[in-house]
Amino acid sequence: MTLNDENPSLPELLQLYIDSGADEAIGDEPIDRTLLADKVMAFPQAAAAEEGGEAYVPGNRPLPAMPATLAVPKAPPPLDIGAAEAMGDARLLAAGAKTLDELQAALQGFKGLALQRTATQMVFCDGNPAARVMLVGEAPGADEDRMGKPFVGMSGQLLDKMLASIGLNRDENVYISNIINWRPPGNRAPTDSEVALSLPFILRHIELVNPAVVVFLGGVTAKALTGSSNGITRLRGKWLEHVSEGLKSPIPALPMFHPAYLLRSPAEKRHAWADLLKLKAKLKELGIIT
Repeated sequence: MTLNDENPSLPELLQLYIDSGADEAIGDEPIDRTLLADKVMAFPQAAAAEEGGEAYVPGNRPLPAMPATLAVPKAPPPLDIGAAEAMGDARLLAAGAKTLDELQAALQGFKGLALQRTATQMVFCDGNPAARVMLVGEAPGADEDRMGKPFVGMSGQLLDKMLASIGLNRDENVYISNIINWRPPGNRAPTDSEVALSLPFILRHIELVNPAVVVFLGGVTAKALTGSSNGITRLRGKWLEHVSEGLKSPIPALPMFHPAYLLRSPAEKRHAWADLLKLKAKLKELGIIT
């Protein structure tokens, strides 16, 4: 519809709006958006909880200053007596494992995580244990809990496509595990205590596989295994060195976005592709792929 009259009637204006796609009223009065800046507080970032607690700003723009009235986040509380005893057990069990089978049995026998009582089964690994590339994720989801393997749901399908794009696959040259081996109820994020109690096992897991390169998928994994307070948006794409007592030499480590995050934030796939190219270049440098 077009308007030929300089003074169109109200029905004619309404029809013009409808034809233009404006078919819904969102307020009784117009909003002066030039005044909003004074009212906007520091906005919560949806990706923060999923990506290690650090707010993500597209394009790495600086965050606005936090209001002075907000409290400074407190450090996580120390482990209670029961958790401290469980940590001692976790370290002893992990250190005593000399093979992957022994480590899996040690995890099955560890009683320090309540997650064992709510999950269907333990999710230990998938892929080729002799692979030179190891991927470490965060925690199993519903599909992984049901099938007993890491990364078998939608995020796993995306991960397989990502790996295939640089000539990798879990059947031949990739090995995969998680920091947490049991699904948290409702797919919630693992707690600091759960991560701490699982850390000795994943460290030993990496030592036993002894890959040439390890990839940390997601903020929980990257922060736990690097000891950094930075979120995944700052850690991703930067080559680090993974060290632990059972390794003869440091292992190159590359933090990347978790595939589940990429499903929710497809615009970040461009960063994931850049990271995959860095991984491919490193593997070529090491002679792992041609």
